[in-house]
Amino acid sequence: HTVRKYTAGAADLFVFLEVPVKHLKCRYLENIEYGAEDITVLKDGLAFFSTGLKYPPLPSFSDDPGKMYILDLLHPRPTPVMLQIKGQLDLSSFNPHGISVYTDETDGSVYLFVVNHPQKNSQIEIFSFVGGDTLLHLKTIIHPLLHSVNDIIAVGVENFYATNDHYFHNDALHFLTILLGLSWCDVVYYSPGDVRVAASAIMSSNGINISPDKRYIYVSDILDHEIDVFKRQEGEQLVFMKSVAVGSLCDNIEVDQKSGDVWLGCHPNSMKLSQFNPEDPPGSEIIKIKNIHSEQPVVTQEYVDDGHVLMASTVAAPYEGKLLIGTVFHKALYCNLK
Repeated sequence: HTVRKYTAGAADLFVFLEVPVKHLKCRYLENIEYGAEDITVLKDGLAFFSTGLKYPPLPSFSDDPGKMYILDLLHPRPTPVMLQIKGQLDLSSFNPHGISVYTDETDGSVYLFVVNHPQKNSQIEIFSFVGGDTLLHLKTIIHPLLHSVNDIIAVGVENFYATNDHYFHNDALHFLTILLGLSWCDVVYYSPGDVRVAASAIMSSNGINISPDKRYIYVSDILDHEIDVFKRQEGEQLVFMKSVAVGSLCDNIEVDQKSGDVWLGCHPNSMKLSQFNPEDPPGSEIIKIKNIHSEQPVVTQEYVDDGHVLMASTVAAPYEGKLLIGTVFHKALYCNLK
């Protein structure tokens, strides 16, 4: 494996990496043509996908509303199947972004949390997965602190942490915060009786996930090219422990439930991502962090493409020697790690 060595804070705000191609044994997943921005896998091998994100200024190549898909990794040829959504949700403006699944240990109920951006707003949708290919919409959560939500990690039936990736909604002001390197973004904790900022001073908080033992929260500061590690405290406050430099713009975070390895879908070149040119497309980079809590975490490149196979990777979800890779607006891959 290619091992990446970086010193924290040494990276510039913008990344212009030209990365050598490094492929795995992969195939395109059927039915995914316009992005699978986030993917998460349950312990039984069921994977959920959010697809069709529209998130200006990033490109989008379909005017259709976003959709949710499910895939069974234990099937001989796993194929994404579109989920039917029942209940009171406006599907015509559905624009799903980050997702998280929570399984209630008391009765085995599965809840899917989805960041939704109808009319460029931010809200959280909670669904019950009722089995087969059906989601039942239970609730929409809107709150002033959840103003620019990118990703979410559920820690209860209605409890979650969420990342805000912008401080300002105005594009010019947002760009100014980037140029000035202002760490004004945050992570918000939500429960029905308590909503508050749990961690702050982040340049742009993007992906979020949790350690297998539920004691730590991982946040991708995409513009600082680091993964921040926080410890959960009583009362759900997050205490900053350390940062791990990854040298790329890393988007969503998935965690191998057995090994604790942290998997990241990353963008090696921010200019190619923001100024899309089909002749010179944005590439994809999948990074893994082993032993993230040790003195010397090992950061490795697991998959790299120059954009001619896969454009703009956002997520890498491992399961039992398999890997699912999603993108902002392109296809998705099913890969063998063995």
